[in-house]
Amino acid sequence: MIRISIAAALLASATPALAEVHTVAPGEGAQERLQEALILAAPGDEIELEAGRFELTDGLSLDVDGVTLRGAGADATVLDFTAQKDAGEGLLVTSDNVTLRDFAVENPKGDGIKSKGADNIVYQGIRVTWTGGPLSTNGAYGIYPVESTGVLVAESQVSGASDAGIYVGQSRDITVRHSLVQYNVAGIEIENSRNAVVEENLATHNTGGILVFDLPGLPVMGGGDVVVRRNLVTENDVDNFAPPGNIVGGVKRGTGILVMANENVLVDENVLQKNDTSQIMVVAYTLPFDDERYNPFPRNVVIGNNIYEEGGQRPDLDGAEALLAAFGGALPPVLWDGLAEPGGTALSVAEGTAGWSLNLPRQGADLAEATPGPLQAPVGDPSSLPEVTGAPQELEARLK
Repeated sequence: MIRISIAAALLASATPALAEVHTVAPGEGAQERLQEALILAAPGDEIELEAGRFELTDGLSLDVDGVTLRGAGADATVLDFTAQKDAGEGLLVTSDNVTLRDFAVENPKGDGIKSKGADNIVYQGIRVTWTGGPLSTNGAYGIYPVESTGVLVAESQVSGASDAGIYVGQSRDITVRHSLVQYNVAGIEIENSRNAVVEENLATHNTGGILVFDLPGLPVMGGGDVVVRRNLVTENDVDNFAPPGNIVGGVKRGTGILVMANENVLVDENVLQKNDTSQIMVVAYTLPFDDERYNPFPRNVVIGNNIYEEGGQRPDLDGAEALLAAFGGALPPVLWDGLAEPGGTALSVAEGTAGWSLNLPRQGADLAEATPGPLQAPVGDPSSLPEVTGAPQELEARLK
C-alpha cells in the first residue's frame, strides 16, 4: 500500500517530487516486500512497518538517503531473524540522513542494526534483543553506527549482545541518551570517537556498564572529548560471555564505567551502585601494538561529583583477596592503574572523592606488582575540557 504524505514532502527539501509512505505488513512474502520497499524508496520517503512479527530469513539493507523506517512500536513491530540463514547483520544502512524508529530486531545471527558511513543517522525507540539471554553465540553489537558524523541514539534498548549493546565507533558528533542496556558484555561503548555525550541512560546487569575506549590499528584514531553524565549504572554483574579473542573479553564482571586510553573525558553526576569490581576504572591499554599513531594512556580524565553506593566488594580480579585486604574489604569507587604518559596528567577527581591507585610500575605489569595507595590526583576541573556538544541539533527535530 502506498499513500502520499504531505508532511514528508514538506520535509524533503532535496526531493524533486512529493515523498511517499510505503506501508509493509507482516505475513507471507514479507522478506521480499520489505527489501523491495527499501530498494525502491526515494529520498524523503517513509517506510511504515505495520504491527506484527516479520519472520525474516535474510538480512536487510538500505542505501537511499533521507529515508525513515518506522514501526508501530518496539514491542508491536518485530523483525524476527531467528531463522536467518547467513551470519550478517539484521539491517545494514549505508546512506545518510536516515531515521530508524519504533521497531524491534530479534535474534539476528550477526549484529542487530549496523550503519556504516551513514552520516546524520537517528535511532529512536529501537529494541534489539537476543531472546536466549547472554550467550557467546549471540551477535556482537545491537545498535552499531560506525564511521559516521552525526549520530543520535535515543529511547532505545539492547539486551544480549556478546560485545556491546550500543556501540559507536570511529565516529564524531554523537549523543546516546534515555536508553536501557542490560545483559550485554558492554552496555554502551564509545570507541575511537570524538565529541560524544552519553547521558541519562540505564546500564544494568551487563559485564561492564559504560566503556570509553581508544584502540590501535583502526582507520580512525584519536578518540576523546566525551561526556558521561547523569546515568544510572547499577548491578553490572553478568559474567563476561564475549567470544574468545574479543577485546571486551578482558572487561571484568562488575565494572561500572571504564575509561581506557582516551583523552578529555568527563564522568559527572552519575549514580553508580552495586558494581562489584569497581564503580569507575581509568586504565591504560597494556597489550602490544605497533601503531605509531596510538597513545595508550588516559589523558585529562575528570571524575566529577558522582554518587557511589556499595560496590567493589566482589572484584573479578586475580589476587582479589589481597586487594580487598589492602583496601579494607572493598575496592574504592575510583580506581586508577597508575599508568600515565611521562609528564602528563592521567586524571583528576572532584574534591572528597575516594580514589586509589594500583601504582603499576609499567604497561603489562601483573597485578601482583601493584602497590596500592591513595590516589594522588589534582582536583577535577571540568573547565579544563573542550566543549562537548554531541549530535547536531537538527537531529533532535526527528524525534518529534
